[in-house]
Amino acid sequence: MPSAEKARRYVRVQVPKGALVAWEHAGRRQVSKASVLAVGGLFISTPEPPPSGEFIKLVLDVPGGEVRARALVCYSEQGKGMGIEFKSMKADARARLNRLLKTLTRI
Repeated sequence: MPSAEKARRYVRVQVPKGALVAWEHAGRRQVSKASVLAVGGLFISTPEPPPSGEFIKLVLDVPGGEVRARALVCYSEQGKGMGIEFKSMKADARARLNRLLKTLTRI
């Protein structure tokens, strides 16, 4: 029996102490905390997120380098933050993200 909650494609992982993520939307740059991470995206805590359907650019510092990506805002709630879906990133950035997720799921 399907659950009422939307099915997730990827396992989500809580980020210890919140990882800092730099992001840009409409020429405005900000730094916020990412609290949940998955292969497909992440949740960014910010008081004034862009509306759903908008695109952002982001940089997430991870062990071994950084992850730069273009992402779609899928969920946006003023005062809380936004859920984003990665839409494009280079292969080396994807590899760093995958290594981080493997490390976090072993903890």
